[in-house]
Amino acid sequence: MKTLTRLFTLILINFVFITNSKAQNKQQTIVYTDIDNFWIAFDSLQTTTDSLKQLNILQQLYVDKGTPGLKAFMETKGYTTEAWLACIRSYPKYWASIRPKTLKIKAVNQELDPYIAKFKKMYPVFKPANIYFTIGAMRSGGTTQDDKVLIGAELATGDPEVNISELPTNTQNWLKTYFGTYPFKDVVLLNMHEFVHTQQKGRGNTLLTQTILEGTADFVAELITGKVPAMAYMSYGKQNEMELKKKFKEEMFLDSYGNWLYNGASNNFGVADLGYYMGYAICKSYYQQAKDKKAAIKEMIELDYANDETVEKFLAKTGYFKEGFNKPEILKSYESKKPIVTHLGAFANGDNNVDASLTEITFYFSKPMDKNRMSINLGEGGEKSYPIKKSLGYAEDGKSIKFLIELKPNQTYNFVITGRGFRSTDGYPLAELPVNFKTK
Repeated sequence: MKTLTRLFTLILINFVFITNSKAQNKQQTIVYTDIDNFWIAFDSLQTTTDSLKQLNILQQLYVDKGTPGLKAFMETKGYTTEAWLACIRSYPKYWASIRPKTLKIKAVNQELDPYIAKFKKMYPVFKPANIYFTIGAMRSGGTTQDDKVLIGAELATGDPEVNISELPTNTQNWLKTYFGTYPFKDVVLLNMHEFVHTQQKGRGNTLLTQTILEGTADFVAELITGKVPAMAYMSYGKQNEMELKKKFKEEMFLDSYGNWLYNGASNNFGVADLGYYMGYAICKSYYQQAKDKKAAIKEMIELDYANDETVEKFLAKTGYFKEGFNKPEILKSYESKKPIVTHLGAFANGDNNVDASLTEITFYFSKPMDKNRMSINLGEGGEKSYPIKKSLGYAEDGKSIKFLIELKPNQTYNFVITGRGFRSTDGYPLAELPVNFKTK
């Protein structure tokens, strides 16, 4: 669902915990069984080089013995036994170096107790929670399914000592930065952030609502632990808050998060996930002016994040934007800045007399586009009406892109040039365009 470039964010978002009947006295537990099972299976793989036998070993000793958390991780991330085996065989140096770090995570349970006690005192209606530590196939540091927190320890426990030399260059570049923050050192902070999420309800429909949801988790976690994430968004945000505040106000009612949340550094600011900081700053501003601190915490945690109007009223109460905000005006201004497809090459959109011998189509844009991004979705006719074969690349100025197509006579074609897939160099998503045409 997400790439490694979104790893840290994936660890942070949408975690929900459950009570474990085996630990009713403590009202929460961390399950490590999958980590032990993985390394038992890993060692058994070394007894043979036969890939089929290795597949059976991994299936029997890890997958079949998996906890409910592992089963859920497989479903949410599309993990298969084949995927695990391919990952293990491709990066032996990585696995050798990450192994001892994944085993150290068992000490986390003892560290959490005093902070959970503090959270309960701060928020008396706190609900108990569970978390599953597993070993994934390097697709995600964390995600959730229903009432289960699912963390991939093979990524979440990394640090600069991990050998990433066998990985693809772009992955190496990102992991070097991410592991440089020593994420395992902040595992208690991470868990407190996630415990906050377990108390919240709803998902944001707009950038604003989702930002305050995440910001509440960051801010309350800071109140509990006295720490903030050692991530670039926090340091950059504090140094550039006025600039960010102005830009965020222009975009906060959008239903896309591209510039602010769950992204890499390829946005307007060159720093990932700055929406976390904006949400944090809004919540901190509200808390600092609140006379009843405990009531303020309760209000932030219990906001209905799926209700846009409720969150917008909360924002007005915070006074963060002292000059106020006009939602229709903001949306209109933002839409006017989006790039558009000005025209198609070779024929017009909607043409019913297209030459079936054509082999290329060109899209022309109103602004220079980010040459690293593109996305075209199927149209209403599905795969049988989809003519695109492959990209032939952007023009040097970034204002057009060419694709190879394959057409047949007397046939209708349609597809969608997506808004989120294409983005201008100044960071705005393309105005989405359905394309329809028919050949002679």
